[in-house]
Amino acid sequence: MIRTLTGEDVAGKHVIVRSDLNVPMADQGGVPTITDDGRIRASLDTISQLSSAGAAVIVVAHLGRPKGRFVPGLSLRPVAVRMAELLDQPVEFVPDLVGGAARSASAALEPGQILVLENVRFDPRETSKDPADRMALADELAKFGDLYVSDGFGVVHRQQASVTEIAECLPAVAGNLVAAESAVFRKVLDAPDHPYAVVLGGAKVSDKLGVISRLINSVDRLVIGGGMCFTFLAAKGYSVGDSLLEADQVETISVLLDQAAANGVEIVLPVDVVVADAFSAEADSKTVPADSIPDGWQGLDIGPASVDLFVSRLADCQTIVWNGPMGVFEMAPFAAGTRAIAEAMAHSDGFTVVGGGDSAAAIRLLGIDEARFSHISTGGGASLEFLEGKQLPGIAVLEENHDV
Repeated sequence: MIRTLTGEDVAGKHVIVRSDLNVPMADQGGVPTITDDGRIRASLDTISQLSSAGAAVIVVAHLGRPKGRFVPGLSLRPVAVRMAELLDQPVEFVPDLVGGAARSASAALEPGQILVLENVRFDPRETSKDPADRMALADELAKFGDLYVSDGFGVVHRQQASVTEIAECLPAVAGNLVAAESAVFRKVLDAPDHPYAVVLGGAKVSDKLGVISRLINSVDRLVIGGGMCFTFLAAKGYSVGDSLLEADQVETISVLLDQAAANGVEIVLPVDVVVADAFSAEADSKTVPADSIPDGWQGLDIGPASVDLFVSRLADCQTIVWNGPMGVFEMAPFAAGTRAIAEAMAHSDGFTVVGGGDSAAAIRLLGIDEARFSHISTGGGASLEFLEGKQLPGIAVLEENHDV
């Protein structure tokens, strides 16, 4: 069990919250602009609860991959502005992490007030491979607070100063988001209701091999779409044209297909594919059988017959977990498959989990009501590693038997 905020008296304390505020940004006329505030919204429950309980809240987070240097377009300032709008209360931002400005702003913070520090990944020690470097940064951050709250589920699979080492420096608990995410993935791993289906998509099958190997022993159906499906189709002997293919994984997939058959696990693959003669929304496109993809054409979505098949195989499921889009959903001509899976899950009576990353982004982009899903994860990589059954470093440090 992990330690949580339940029962914690935070009134008058300085509380450091590690949030996941890694939102997508776009440059609009030279101004960095948030294009999807989903992760900010997900962070608000814990931050608001702490503020209302009289804590001085110091938010630590990252944005992008600045590789240990200052990158103006990856500053958390726009995130702090958006957080203030969503909370309808002031949120202070300081363009500093552990320097004099950050120390002064943290010390001056009154109960109920909220401060966002600058992007923690601007400091190379955050992601250093050297534990001593990470601990040095964690120790400096820990001096700002009395309690550490881990609430960035999207980073709990990382060994990083603000995720793991800081929990060695302060009393540490899980925030509401990390607690909820952990409970959901523990349920689908340990006690799923059956029939149980996992829908996997996205570009690369190699990213999902660990999950597939783990789930072959527990699920009833694996539904495979997205770019990764073409390695499965190739393993069945089909030509995939110019579609995304990891040729070095074909033999591995063949073995997994045999293993699934031996375990009685149904592997549901596309029976038709929307192909295009270029990777473009304006490209010529057509629907072809999955075993007849022409040379020079690439599959960019599952076809209508595949949509019907996939939806039918999810209809009676009591647990559905989805990670990875069915096609290039960002382009309207190739979004139908992803939309169909999302709608099928939204109408399901079962326990439905969207595994973060592109799947969660697709739901928001396609305008599907998030409230219709049992749970939408904020962490794509973390949710995948959880499903693999791996021990996540940022969760392990919150275990009740872990000594500070």
